[in-house]
Amino acid sequence: MRPEGPEVGTDDAGSPGSRAGSETSRQSREQRRLRAAALILACLVVLAALPLFFGIRAATRDPVFTSLDELDVPAWAALGKRDDDVSGSRWCLIECRLRERTVQSEKAPDETARAYQQALVTAGWQRWKPALCPEQPVEGHYTCWKRDELTLDLWVRKPACVNPAPPDGAPADPKKSTAPNGADDCSGAQVSVKVRNAIDDDRTKPQPSTDPSLTGVDPDPTLPDDPLRGPTPAPS
Repeated sequence: MRPEGPEVGTDDAGSPGSRAGSETSRQSREQRRLRAAALILACLVVLAALPLFFGIRAATRDPVFTSLDELDVPAWAALGKRDDDVSGSRWCLIECRLRERTVQSEKAPDETARAYQQALVTAGWQRWKPALCPEQPVEGHYTCWKRDELTLDLWVRKPACVNPAPPDGAPADPKKSTAPNGADDCSGAQVSVKVRNAIDDDRTKPQPSTDPSLTGVDPDPTLPDDPLRGPTPAPS
């Protein structure tokens, strides 16, 4: 006869089968916790990396140049490589930042100037006519603009043609002049853009007045007809 008592099976908590099932469940829960922790860590890395990426890009890329890149000008108005130059401090430490860009256009200065002026108006720039725009007479189209805390100078003119040196000291041939954009006939236009902070632009500051009523005029001294007329006073 079989002795009475509990039979060995998988339903008994103390049986080998039950212990194996508990171990499998524990390992499964541990794996789920590890996956959840890895997912949370990945989300934190992504959330931290995005602000870092945009912060580094903002620190290395001037937003003014970004806005110039977004000007809605035709492709022919911005040929080849853009020549950008930056000087000064973005935070106006000692000297405010000056941004300069030079590009080449395929078409004549008149049409190029109209394209850039229309693009500036579309981008929210307003035409500005200070006394020193430009500071001295220049050829081509020179206009000034303002937007928010910035001022912009736009100068569109004929390209500066270069005469290649002829061989063996022969005289230069003007017909062989080449433009900076590589055009053989020296056609097109050259576009220069300067952007400054308005507080660092002297044209936004009041100019000193030369009105004599404000500064005063020293009267001319009144002298007698004959300064030597009359006796010389005797010494005391």
